[in-house]
Amino acid sequence: MNKTVAKLLSGMAGDHILPFFWQHGEEEAVLRGYMRAIHESGCGSVCVESRPHPDFCGPKWWADLDVIFDEARKRDMKIWILDDAHFPTGYANGAVENAPAELCRQSICASRLELSGERQAVDVELAGLIPPPFTPNMMESYILPRMPKPRKYDGDTIMHVSAFCPDTKENADLTPYIRNGALHWEKPSGRWTVWVCGLSRNCGPHRNYINMLDKESCRLLIDAVYEPHWERYGAEFGRVLAGFFSDEPELGNGHLYDMESYLGTDNDLPFGREMPAMLERRLGRDWPSLMYLLWENSGDAGLTARVRYAFMDAVTLLVERNFSWQLGDWCRARGVQYIGHVVEDAGAHARTASSLGHYFRGLAGQDMAGIDDIGGQVYPQGEDDTSMDRMGRARDAEFYHFMLGRLASSAAAIEPLKKGRAMCEIFGNYGWAEGVQLEKYLADHFMVRGVNYFVPHAFSPKAFPDPDCPPHFYAHGHNPQFRHFGALIRYMNRVCTLISCGGNSGHHVSEAAILYHAESEWSGAVRMPCEKPARVLEENQIGFDFIPSDVFAKPEAFKANGSSGQGGWDKTLRVNTQVYKALIIPRAQFITKAAALAAASLHQAGFPVIFLESLPEGLCDAEDGLPEVLKTCPVLPLRGLADTLRAKGIGEVRAAPASNYLRVLHTIGGVESYLLVNEAAQTYSGVVIVPSSGPCYAYNAWLNRLETIESEPVPDGTRLRVIVEPRKSLIVVFDEYAGQAETLEVPAPREFLHTPVREAGGVEVPVINWKRALCESIDYPAFGPAVPVSLPDTLAEEQPEFSGFARYTAEFETASADSLCLVISDAAEGVEVFVNGISAGIQIVPPYRYDISSLSKPGKNELVIEVATTLERKCYPLLEPARRMMAPEPEAASGLTGTVKLIQINKK
Repeated sequence: MNKTVAKLLSGMAGDHILPFFWQHGEEEAVLRGYMRAIHESGCGSVCVESRPHPDFCGPKWWADLDVIFDEARKRDMKIWILDDAHFPTGYANGAVENAPAELCRQSICASRLELSGERQAVDVELAGLIPPPFTPNMMESYILPRMPKPRKYDGDTIMHVSAFCPDTKENADLTPYIRNGALHWEKPSGRWTVWVCGLSRNCGPHRNYINMLDKESCRLLIDAVYEPHWERYGAEFGRVLAGFFSDEPELGNGHLYDMESYLGTDNDLPFGREMPAMLERRLGRDWPSLMYLLWENSGDAGLTARVRYAFMDAVTLLVERNFSWQLGDWCRARGVQYIGHVVEDAGAHARTASSLGHYFRGLAGQDMAGIDDIGGQVYPQGEDDTSMDRMGRARDAEFYHFMLGRLASSAAAIEPLKKGRAMCEIFGNYGWAEGVQLEKYLADHFMVRGVNYFVPHAFSPKAFPDPDCPPHFYAHGHNPQFRHFGALIRYMNRVCTLISCGGNSGHHVSEAAILYHAESEWSGAVRMPCEKPARVLEENQIGFDFIPSDVFAKPEAFKANGSSGQGGWDKTLRVNTQVYKALIIPRAQFITKAAALAAASLHQAGFPVIFLESLPEGLCDAEDGLPEVLKTCPVLPLRGLADTLRAKGIGEVRAAPASNYLRVLHTIGGVESYLLVNEAAQTYSGVVIVPSSGPCYAYNAWLNRLETIESEPVPDGTRLRVIVEPRKSLIVVFDEYAGQAETLEVPAPREFLHTPVREAGGVEVPVINWKRALCESIDYPAFGPAVPVSLPDTLAEEQPEFSGFARYTAEFETASADSLCLVISDAAEGVEVFVNGISAGIQIVPPYRYDISSLSKPGKNELVIEVATTLERKCYPLLEPARRMMAPEPEAASGLTGTVKLIQINKK
């Protein structure tokens, strides 16, 4: 029998969960109590975050960290450290405040003057145009006045002055017409734009942060944070201390938390000391005269593409080398890992400002591929919800549901350094309304997309209720769902261990590669984001990864099978562990030369290369045209993609009836398994055909047991008869059961007693004398008096501010205890059932099904159902007035909101 499955059944799951543990300077007893709670919740690791700590890297910080290390040693836990005094990473614990100016952030920026009419003399004072005037957006109008006043830098300089005519595309160098700080120019007739381009350190909201493009500036973070931890805990590196976590490092230009910092918009852009030389190599000695095209949108499309690509290529390569690799190499040289994530939101992963310009390059030096899901970005059936958030921004539903998770699993698969490790910071800032039901959906959502490490957000030891981005999983004992959260964590650890193939050389199967869209977004006005084709493939159960153009430019870095020159790519596209059957290129006005040459080579070899909606117009990094052979590639509308792939034999998993909500992850290597998740609101019942053959069984990761599954061999694999209920998962393992694996005794797969079909054919046993008692979590299990109640309960209406436990007691009598199935149709939210005083376990997703045969007896039996609510109703009245105005009124139900049926099932 498979060793990984055998170990799981024996309770030996891996360590895949490292929740944030916030630090504010709490007393020792609180820290020790929280380390106990975190460990009891099933987490073997913890990520310590200053939120902010009043003495980060000072005596109190070290004293607090000593306590945490002591508790970690006692409990055999690992510690990760978020690498700055507060997020986003880059503040360097204040080291930039007094650093030399050349180590501080720098921007290239532009002011423009629109002119029209007849020929006329233009006299313009240039003083004050660099940087251009800044108009704060709505968020900045509120936040910036509350931030420390930024440092004022000298040295604002004008780099170049140009004039551009949008009608004739003529460009004039106006630098010779500058005298004594003023422009004196005879403007020709017609429309002209005067562009004044320059450099400044007085742009962006975080001027006291490191410059991600500068090696010495990034070293400030190492010296201020990493080195002090090495000096104090060097002996623990690689033992108790597992690594460091960078949280949302940013380029920091433009507006605060700007997710739409496209080139061609009125934003400053990042710059650094190595940029001039890199731009000269790409654009020639006169590169300053071309910088206006970073903002001008009506210039020659080909030239604009080359300038914008050259600029962003230089920026993101510098970020990769000077920030990501420098920090990662420092960590690995000392035996620890470097992890984290950038801001991915709504496509920001390919832009400047709040992110690092290129997802894959920004995380290249990290040991895991990271993302985060916070604040309602993903939720059940939210794939098409584009409603506005509180800042007036439309929600990018397709990105969050069809690209976010796959970004992490793609980088984890194609980059050798990642070793298949994909991480998601999860659960944070959804509010107190989020409970274990939504958390279960979110966990499954990302695991079925290949994410196998999680950073739950967060454990906060601040006095309850801490208003900082709830929910908080323990809340000093006030969270009724703490034990239910622990059951979820253990489930996640088991699934993550399985889909990681037990840490062996396994990987997920992806049949298609989708070309990552960053370069096409930088360089062209017309582009299709990757989530568009990703949605088509996800909804048709076709596995895929995103791959950047760097795979083709430097294939050796990705262990790819091609060469960076012409040719070298055969009928197979292999990238690290992944073997693809098709390359999909979303609509792009321009692509890189390396991608074009590789696509041409693959197409000539007979490998399917598919362009969506149109061929590119040209290349973004060369004046050459597209290779002629690409013009013979198929160009498909998006809606025809799935059918075309199926016709080519691509699409190894087939479901009947078809479902656009059924998600499938196929992993091979140490374990061959299929993880199926139903993201619909209705149960999926049907047939799924998979390409694997041989014996198989179902692994119930929640109950940690093997179960039988109806299967039969077919010519192209195995036909599985499946029922997958909403927010539930099904794992099918292709493996031969053996009663023993090494020294581990393994129970035989059991027949799954509880199915809707069997329940329908059973006999209902009356359950009578229902009563309800309440208590808050902090008082559990000291319940108040029990009162008669009828089901479904209306507890939320009766007590609209109650959060805690509702304990329902009842009785049933049966002649035989054989084959008794308890079915609870709905509850809010976490459920634990007791029969005759013995727990039948915790479940968190309806319908809640319990086999209570072994706990029951002939005759009278006592039934107890305890339901744990969220903290939403208790916390809402406690909000400060300003926060309450922003928060929706509680809508969550409470207690047993459905029916309870006890069914004696006929097993024949």
